[in-house]
Amino acid sequence: MSTADLLGNLFPEAGSIPEKYRLEGRIEQREYLVDGVLKTWPGPLALVRSPVYLSGALGDEQVILGSTPLLDAETALTALDAAVRAYDRGQGLWPTMRVAERIQHVETFLRHMREQREAVVKLLMWEIGKNLKDSEKEFDRTCDYIVDTINALKELDRRSSRFELEQDTLGQIRRVPMGVALCMGPYNYPLNETFTTLIPALIMGNTVVFKPAKLGVLLIRPLLEAFRDSFPAGVINVIYGSGRETVSALMASGKIDIFAFIGTNKAASDLKKLHPRPHRLRAALGWMRRTPVSSCRKWIWTTP
Repeated sequence: MSTADLLGNLFPEAGSIPEKYRLEGRIEQREYLVDGVLKTWPGPLALVRSPVYLSGALGDEQVILGSTPLLDAETALTALDAAVRAYDRGQGLWPTMRVAERIQHVETFLRHMREQREAVVKLLMWEIGKNLKDSEKEFDRTCDYIVDTINALKELDRRSSRFELEQDTLGQIRRVPMGVALCMGPYNYPLNETFTTLIPALIMGNTVVFKPAKLGVLLIRPLLEAFRDSFPAGVINVIYGSGRETVSALMASGKIDIFAFIGTNKAASDLKKLHPRPHRLRAALGWMRRTPVSSCRKWIWTTP
């Protein structure tokens, strides 16, 4: 077969894709999660394009997967205010909840998340361009990570019930949440690496504003109901849109206590500078990928 023939057959036709993995039309998402309610965005939408091209009557065309809400700064700030109210300076329902009860909420979310495995895996393939095996592996590894996080917190809670000798002082060490967290993940592992910041932040009693990665955004849609049904109102808020519009407004508000971000150094530095009190801001940046998981859980998300 000639090179021209190989290139001509490079992109498949839609009908040659196994029916199980086909997308049934475009997904127009207008929902976003704020204060325990799935709200509908009436404004503009952002197109979501797949890296996959298909061969058709008009030639090779890039697949348009759908669209997501292009929220403005004002709407993003309503999500932040919901998280601030839920935290209530550490006196809210979630930060004062017993560890065992918070674990039950996370386990409920994990159960609902596993029910959406097929939908999330399919969107991982179409949005990021990963093959089936890698997409399934990312989903399953994320579920395993949540289980490991739960087990690590149980062990930490058992240890905190005992007296320990620290710097010649005998006492009990209790850890409390640190505040409102802004969690943002990378596009190459939009589920797994994002959840390595999101889940520890939640389970330790912090409230969260979560913005999905720029690429890999639609795959969060099947999990919105799971977030809504598994956690008290305001504990987890999911926003969409341009980072320049939404994230900049969140940081400039000064109400973010923890900035969890996996990305470039420049982007992290620029966003931190927007905070009016940057020296008070706790940052959990991309180096978490190279830090032992147990260390991240213990020191990043809680204050002794």
